[in-house]
Amino acid sequence: MTYVVTEACIRCKFMDCVEVCPVDCFYEGENMLVISPSECIDCGVCEPECPEEAILPDTEDGLEKWLEVNTKFAEIWPNITLKGDSPADADEFSGKEDKFKKYFSEKPGGGD
Repeated sequence: MTYVVTEACIRCKFMDCVEVCPVDCFYEGENMLVISPSECIDCGVCEPECPEEAILPDTEDGLEKWLEVNTKFAEIWPNITLKGDSPADADEFSGKEDKFKKYFSEKPGGGD
């Protein structure tokens, strides 16, 4: 098992999860974070830290796509170990649907 970041993170990217991760397995894209499944130790401390409830265990049904997204982009986006600033308009995107199709960016974020 591993944890994955899902669609709810897109355009919100609050990053509270980054500060509590004991193995620094978060990677930053332009408008979301992902977890490296090969580095995650399944401790679960990140899950309750996410105000968008975007972090879930990959054992939940329907998360195969998100496991693939997290795996792919953890290999190409920069590692992030410090909490950064969330987008100024993050609250406007909280709870919106179809964010992957409408807003997902493959561009890397700034990293630490």
